[in-house]
Amino acid sequence: MAGIYLHIPFCKKKCHYCDFYKTLETGKTGSFLKALKKEIELRKGYLEKEGIETVYFGGGTPSVLSVSELGNILETISIHFDVADGAEITVELNPDDINKTYADELKKSGVNRISLGIQSWDNNILKMLNRRHTAAQAGEAIRLIHQAGIDNISADLLYGIPGMSSETWVSGLKKTLDYDIKHLSAYHLTIEEGTVFGRMKEAGELQETDEEESERQFAVLLEICSRNDFIQYEISNFCKEGYYSKHNTNYWRRVPYLGLGPSAHSFNGETRQWNVAGLTEYIKYIERGEVPATVETLGLRDRYNEYIMTSLRTMWGADLDYVEENINKELRDYLSNLSTRFIRYGMMKKKDNTLILTDQGKMISDNIISSLMMA
Repeated sequence: MAGIYLHIPFCKKKCHYCDFYKTLETGKTGSFLKALKKEIELRKGYLEKEGIETVYFGGGTPSVLSVSELGNILETISIHFDVADGAEITVELNPDDINKTYADELKKSGVNRISLGIQSWDNNILKMLNRRHTAAQAGEAIRLIHQAGIDNISADLLYGIPGMSSETWVSGLKKTLDYDIKHLSAYHLTIEEGTVFGRMKEAGELQETDEEESERQFAVLLEICSRNDFIQYEISNFCKEGYYSKHNTNYWRRVPYLGLGPSAHSFNGETRQWNVAGLTEYIKYIERGEVPATVETLGLRDRYNEYIMTSLRTMWGADLDYVEENINKELRDYLSNLSTRFIRYGMMKKKDNTLILTDQGKMISDNIISSLMMA
């Protein structure tokens, strides 16, 4: 079954590391919501009447919207799509947007999964990142969400933050897991061009965390999660048994999905398309009844490269038989031959014709994956 992603582009404050499309123009939420509902209608045929198993509100900051606005979007989706009973409905939230009323109303609206942007439990690091919440607000947000009856909570954390010690990282990890969350997304901070951190790095005011420290923090992440019965089902994602993110898992397993809102991406098996990354342009296109998307048809090489890039990040790995049956036999042989040296060096293992990264291989996953892709 397919999924729907909705990009809510509004932020009250821009984080220094974020390179997703976002805007501070929160006064335009009304015209955006009107356009978004119209886009839902315009694109009701994109998934060819497939049932919808997941709905994901990302951003930006979806919690800039009221629960009634989020509920109104869900209602519009249910009119034009066949949403399965018990579908996974996730909303990304900022800790300081949550109070008891907001949490209780989310539960009543049908939202059953929360992705909470904690990033760090150290207030000095939160200030450095330009986050607008405090550690105390993050803890209170988790308590209120639990109290409202939503137990499927995912926490986002960052490691590899310049100046952050392994001790601080370990302390934050343990604190997160003490709150009885079911899912953890832990990402190494990347300094991207065009961000505040990117400009600081260019000016020599900020240095990336050195490789050894990054590896130490990743290794301790694996150790603590394993000790607490969290399954690493994707390089950056860990969960208790039965609490995989269905939505993200479908991305990695190449299940079709529809992306709505400015900058959102869509995939239907044959093509990829992405909406214009600008709120004003997006609204203008939709008002004219046009989908503001660029479309790319996926060739043999694209399909192979995407499969390698997504499958090898997961615990399910890259299936050689799948490559032969769904892409090309020559590419199956190409992958099999190239993987031999990584198996020999203990970076990868082969199980039932499936290639899976070992913990050692995960440390340099980007290098391995790029080596196995077609130029």
